[in-house]
Amino acid sequence: MAFGWEGALVRLVPLDKDKHLANAMRWLNDPEVTEWTLVGDFPVTRLGEDAYFDRMMKSPESDIALAMETLEGLHIGFTGAHQVDYRQGVATTGSIIGDREYWSRGYGTDAARVRTRYLFDVIGLRLLLSDTLGENERSQRMLKRVGYREVGRIPRRDWKHGAYHDRVLFALHREDWLALHRAEAARSPKAGPDGGKS
Repeated sequence: MAFGWEGALVRLVPLDKDKHLANAMRWLNDPEVTEWTLVGDFPVTRLGEDAYFDRMMKSPESDIALAMETLEGLHIGFTGAHQVDYRQGVATTGSIIGDREYWSRGYGTDAARVRTRYLFDVIGLRLLLSDTLGENERSQRMLKRVGYREVGRIPRRDWKHGAYHDRVLFALHREDWLALHRAEAARSPKAGPDGGKS
């Protein structure tokens, strides 16, 4: 029986070592997958990733890590929220799709929509932050589709591929997301806030 938070294309589920650990190792050590991400420059070892999964599977309050699966149950990536501050209602979000077959096909956008609905409606946060390297235009387009707005840029913040690169900062307030949802619902009355099941 399927469980998790479902959208039009993906389902976000808790981490499971048997299903997700080997893929995490493969994807995070793949320079093409991590080419313009803020992770992936240091080798990810089995021991280190095993310890990370153990921490995340214990559901620490400051981090929420989820595996991204297709509706058919195929694991294609990860998403989540980090540095969760319940007092302020703020968290930093991020995603990575490791399976190249699912790049640029709407799966990342759907996962971000489901993640946003979960963080605002289930967890009760009010503000989501995200950031990308300046060259990561695919992630920037995805964030904007979900409702994030670019709020700043830190020049030459991050070292990648032998040079310093800008970091682009994004924010999404709950009220802006609700307004976007209302506009989408007016165009498509059967869609939920993530475009899938409500």
